Amino acid sequence: MVKVIRNVTLIDGTGVAPVKGATVVIEDEKITAAGPSGQVEAPAGAGVEAVDGGGLTLLPGLIDAHIHITGTGDPNILKAIRKTVPYVTLESAVNARKTLEAGFTTIRDAGGEWLVDISLRDAIRDGLVPGPRMLVSGMGLSITGGHGDHFFPPEVEFKGRYVVDSPDEARKAAREQLRSGADLIKLMATGGVMSEKDLPTARGMTVAEMEAAIEEAHNAGKKTLAHAQGANGIRNAILAGIDSIEHGFYLTDEIIDLMLERGVFLVPTLVAVHQIIVNGEKAGIPEYGVRKAKEHAEAHRKSFQKALKAGVKIAMGTDAATPFNFHGHNALELQLMVEAGMTPSQALQAATRMGAELLGLSDKVGTVEPGKLADLVLVDGDPLADIKLLQDKERIKLVVKGGQTAVDRRGGKP
Repeated sequence: MVKVIRNVTLIDGTGVAPVKGATVVIEDEKITAAGPSGQVEAPAGAGVEAVDGGGLTLLPGLIDAHIHITGTGDPNILKAIRKTVPYVTLESAVNARKTLEAGFTTIRDAGGEWLVDISLRDAIRDGLVPGPRMLVSGMGLSITGGHGDHFFPPEVEFKGRYVVDSPDEARKAAREQLRSGADLIKLMATGGVMSEKDLPTARGMTVAEMEAAIEEAHNAGKKTLAHAQGANGIRNAILAGIDSIEHGFYLTDEIIDLMLERGVFLVPTLVAVHQIIVNGEKAGIPEYGVRKAKEHAEAHRKSFQKALKAGVKIAMGTDAATPFNFHGHNALELQLMVEAGMTPSQALQAATRMGAELLGLSDKVGTVEPGKLADLVLVDGDPLADIKLLQDKERIKLVVKGGQTAVDRRGGKP
């Protein structure tokens, strides 16, 4: 199969200036040529699908590096825990479709239970259901009473969590997640906003516990990520060898120096805190979550700005499935990143090239270049002039994943 997309403004994800009047050629699942139309030899004739992108902008497929595909964004905790695993599985497939329809062709799932995330990843790969390419972490590892170990009365048996309280337990837990098929290992280095009985600034897993889990992941060629909000836990995770810091509310100068020295990524997830504050208790979010979000929001924003100024590697992630942080609305994070100080070009790179680097997929996705998988998004308008337009699905005219048309909203146009 050959597809030729002509007459587009190309934003290739590398950060270079857009190319107007560009042509991109796709053969089977890969890009074979991309650039100014006068420099691209485009095949024609029978068997070639021609797409006229006049007036439209072509981007790499977007990447959300922190998502929870098995959740919904509904703040009702009781409703969530009463759902059966088969129901959650079906719901997750719908979430995946919504994410793909929004232009996100690759995601990194940062924690799921009952093997639903792992099974969904495989079902999408095998073509059973539509969805983005997925890397998944299985169950995140937490200390007793930490973020990831929510309290239930002792008479309630709740198995959907993974609690570790020593290096040996952490090592075994990591091995079990890898055995189940996890692509990466997630560690809870601090408390969190939506965990009732801890604090975002509280230390979670110890350095020794994280070192054991990270060693097992790296031994298997897998990456690691840490839910890390307070400075102590962030520093511990970096010293233990973590690959990315998620949220990063309190980044000190020392921490930023360590991140730069070790190439550690930041995935800020600004939208998660934003939606908790905007919607509040009246919408059903627990009081403790709203209170903690408000207490730490300013530090979160300043840490993002400090990391950006220092040149820390930043990838876009939403934490989708936190309260009112709905699947398919992922592009709001790009707007918030721009409002917090990024240029639109930097935000788009965080959701393309930088996301691919974080996920270890730079040789496959993240930029529009020959040899890469044909993950592409054709949009109506210029996101460098108005990053908000990516939140309007009707302006996302075409989504191509691995050379296959996943979404077509062009209204029958050639």
